[in-house]
Amino acid sequence: MPRAMSDYSLLEWARLRPLMQALKTARYRAVDKAYRSRPAVIGDVAAIAREIAGRNVLVTVAFADVNAARWQIALVRHYVPGVVHVLVDNSPTDEVAVRICRVAEAEGARYLRLPRNPWTGKSPSRSHGLALNWTWHNLIRPAEPHAFGFIDDDLFPTAHDDPFAPLAEQDVYGQVRRIGERWFLWAGFCMFRFDKVAALPLDFGQDWFIGLDTGGGNWEPLYSRLDLATLREAETRFVPFRDDLAVADGPLQWVGTWLHEVGLMGRPELFDEKRGTVEALIAPHLAAAMRPFIEKETASSP
Repeated sequence: MPRAMSDYSLLEWARLRPLMQALKTARYRAVDKAYRSRPAVIGDVAAIAREIAGRNVLVTVAFADVNAARWQIALVRHYVPGVVHVLVDNSPTDEVAVRICRVAEAEGARYLRLPRNPWTGKSPSRSHGLALNWTWHNLIRPAEPHAFGFIDDDLFPTAHDDPFAPLAEQDVYGQVRRIGERWFLWAGFCMFRFDKVAALPLDFGQDWFIGLDTGGGNWEPLYSRLDLATLREAETRFVPFRDDLAVADGPLQWVGTWLHEVGLMGRPELFDEKRGTVEALIAPHLAAAMRPFIEKETASSP
């Protein structure tokens, strides 16, 4: 969304920046509207909508990471019982999407394959925001769940948690990001009471002209109307995955007891080692998540 006209300086007016930003905003909105009119490539949206009606639903925007999908589904099933977990797949290739679909089906998560995203490969944040807006308009809003949340595909719970519990006392909950006097919930961990936001023109994309990343498009219709001082926030901290590194070189993020790999941040040559560290950290939790299935199979064996 372009800034208010009064926010532009005389120099910006001389450079026609208000006009340029208005034109770009119109373009982004046109792309968004056209994209969300397209049907899912794989999956029964209506069937999933019936299943999540009146319930709590966690939605993951998957992106080309089969292992992360497998780990997250198992850990959410184990540590966040009672929610419906939906993978909305924004992967760029058919091959990896088919593999993620098979993982979702095998592990008990619901799966939708999004139409090909025009921003993928050009702008990851815009691609992610477009996927969230498609999900809001085509799945969540028609389904009318009790509450819904979005989580990143490389975010893993490591203890029993109910991320929807704070919504008993407030309309939204998540990890807050502040930009000057404005704020928004990080799109990788954000929860909403459906009845409190259903009538709002939500936009989970960027509001980049005022410095807000994915999810920041909800500043005007939602967050600007809330008093941040009265809201409980998800606690967060960043740590290096290795003690001898600066955080910026190999960050991991803790959001409460949820571990975020932060896969796109840090030195690229360290990504594989960081993935190994994440796998080691969640290994005992994955073992705990699989134990009931192993015990069930053992008990049913002759």
